[in-house]
Amino acid sequence: MSKKWYNYFVSVAEGSQEAGTGDAGQNAPTGVPSAAQTVADIAAAVNTPSFTQTVADPTSFEQIYQAADVRTPPHGFTIFKIADMLKSEHIRTLPVEIKRSSVLLALDAAGVKLQEVIEDAVRRDRALDTFELVQQRALDQLEARKTEENGKLQAEADRVLNELRVQVQANNDEVARERERMQTWRLQKQREEGRIADAVSPFATENPITTGHATVPAKSVEPSGR
Repeated sequence: MSKKWYNYFVSVAEGSQEAGTGDAGQNAPTGVPSAAQTVADIAAAVNTPSFTQTVADPTSFEQIYQAADVRTPPHGFTIFKIADMLKSEHIRTLPVEIKRSSVLLALDAAGVKLQEVIEDAVRRDRALDTFELVQQRALDQLEARKTEENGKLQAEADRVLNELRVQVQANNDEVARERERMQTWRLQKQREEGRIADAVSPFATENPITTGHATVPAKSVEPSGR
């Protein structure tokens, strides 16, 4: 992955050669490492930071740096100080060559080596990358746990749903049996009422015996407890 700070410092290193030695960048002797190689070597020599503290707030990059033991050096020239210098109203609108020279002059005046700033940038970058991997690992583990938990919940839901379906079917079957019993009873009732009506018929002009379904409201025909 390309890093903006890396590209910038390659340019700074090349700019310092041009500023200090004229055509040294063009006439460098064979075997002398290029600026890009020098920066790559510095980066390769920086160990990946190990986290010695818990990061309470993952959104706080400062906490991440502290947990990875990336400290501000005594001279105060971190990569962020360089970033602030480049945004300064005094040089932010100037050509890039002048920006380079201004940064290098400030470092030289403070007795700070460019290598120290590059190392600070690399440490912070690797601290962020390492913490990203830690968070990704935690996310993967959480996803695995929750996927397993969801599988168990789904199995339980399927079991309960199946039990409920069985209960619903049992209820429907019970209602169907009772409806069939009621229909059979009604047929028997009609036959019984027919016998009664036939017996009453010789003695009544209008037969008071009903032989169909009852139409009187149920509350009116409830048996009396008296």
